[in-house]
Amino acid sequence: MVEERVKDATKFLNLLRSMLGYKPRFEVIGNYRLIDDGLRPEATIMLRANGKEMHEADTGVGPVDALAKVLKKSLKSIFPEIDDVKLIDFSSKIFDPGAGTAAGVEVEILFGNGQEAWKVKAFSENICKASFLALVDGFEYGILVSREEKK
Repeated sequence: MVEERVKDATKFLNLLRSMLGYKPRFEVIGNYRLIDDGLRPEATIMLRANGKEMHEADTGVGPVDALAKVLKKSLKSIFPEIDDVKLIDFSSKIFDPGAGTAAGVEVEILFGNGQEAWKVKAFSENICKASFLALVDGFEYGILVSREEKK
């Protein structure tokens, strides 16, 4: 019953992205940078939204937390509704376990904003990259949902 209320944001965003004329609310310029000393990871990101470029850095309790914080920090100035978006759950699944540390990883993140819940999935050979891709999709969907609720 609860699973029925969780929207599949990955499928929704893939559908939107396949349509002519769709423009994401923000664009990642280049890639993230992550420094993880095992104690206080730091993430850096550059984004473009509404003709404005943002370059931010933030720390977290782990690499995924640092990536989530820096994305929110960058987006908040243009999309204040992003403050309501919360990460609820994080899980990963390893593909080809025989590949050891070179195995592909699928990350699933559950998000919510107090009104709705949605999940995103991303795949990469790098768990931090898969997490980053999922975070970007989760925040993009959160912005879309918030903007639709206001209409």
